[in-house]
Amino acid sequence: MTDSPDTTPDRRPGGRTARVRAQVLDAVRAELAEGGHEALTMEGVATRAGVHRATVYRRWRDVGGLLVDLIDAAGEIDWQPPDTGSLRGDLTALNQEIQESLVVQPSFAVALMAASFHSEQAARAQTRLWADRYAQCEILVERAVERGEIPARHTDARSLLVAATAPLYHQLVLLRDAPDPGLPRRAAEAAFLAAAAGAFRSSA
Repeated sequence: MTDSPDTTPDRRPGGRTARVRAQVLDAVRAELAEGGHEALTMEGVATRAGVHRATVYRRWRDVGGLLVDLIDAAGEIDWQPPDTGSLRGDLTALNQEIQESLVVQPSFAVALMAASFHSEQAARAQTRLWADRYAQCEILVERAVERGEIPARHTDARSLLVAATAPLYHQLVLLRDAPDPGLPRRAAEAAFLAAAAGAFRSSA
């Protein structure tokens, strides 16, 4: 981080340090989901976590530091992309996971996206997390190429994945429409057909 010097704790601390971090981050999740970024305060997090506020200030400095560590913690989760045996199935399963995270009430995913607009630190951390997740999901495209489902050369995996998942965010976050149970499959199918037709060929 360029505008704030290493304000977050180590990624995988142990012992009491790990317990305090877990308590605080659980409190941040709850406060953020319940009240959004506007209601997120160092004092509120400390109270909910049962941790002295001096500890919270010393370790995280400010709300931005809390958000960055919360996003970093999400990146530490041992999440694996779906493996259903087909690209259609994998993209559909991925979209179903995304839809579930966006429609659950309160949606922590939506709250965190909103909070990132209020913190430059959090915005950069979230960009890193999204980039990491898309990189993880590129295995879906690699497997599809190996199975012969899509062109074997120059398929831009990132573009394909963005095209498959974007309709979920557009409908549920931007338009705030009611969830459509069929959208994960339709969006996956559209991206798959486009990929099979060579729509995501890269210039490499």
